[in-house]
Formats: sequence, C-alpha cells, structure tokens
Amino acid sequence: MSVSGTYDCVTKTPMGDQTSKFTVNADGGTFTGQNAGQMGSMDVEDGKVDGNKLTWKMNMTVPMPMTLDCEATIDGDALTGSVKAGAFGTFPMTGTRAG
Repeated sequence: MSVSGTYDCVTKTPMGDQTSKFTVNADGGTFTGQNAGQMGSMDVEDGKVDGNKLTWKMNMTVPMPMTLDCEATIDGDALTGSVKAGAFGTFPMTGTRAG
C-alpha cells in the first residue's frame, strides 16, 4: 500500500493539540506535500520515503521561525510519528488516512 494520501493528524504540543491535514505525495524514495492546520500551512522539505517510514523537515513561521524535524511510520491507514521543535523538545504526532 502506498504511503501517499491525506491524513487527519493531531500533534500534541505545549500549546495544546494541533489538528492538521498532512498530505503525502510519494515518488519513489522522496515525497512532497504539506501540513495544513490552525497555524497555517507548511510545505514538506527534504521528504524521504524508506518503505513505510517518512522523514521530512518543515519551516514554521508562526508563532516563531523554526525548522521542524519530523518522522512518521505509516501502518495501513494509521500514521504514528513525532515532530522535533529544536529546544522545545519532541511532540507526538498521530493520524488517520482521510477517506
């Protein structure tokens, strides 16, 4: 099963749960996409696919500029991963493939 798709995600952050739609467009060993939520939309940068494991970066601008280091594993329709926000630590991210 392809990792491509749109996932309804929740990231647990110190500012509360952040819901978003995470779009994955896989092409071989790389992917593009975006994570769109209450804080706006962030494009996937340097997206890599290794089997069912994704790694990527996103440049956050709100509430402050920061590069986020992200990873996730896709298991069927379930996404489990984490978002590392520099000195602020790592936050769990979960999601379900949208119908």
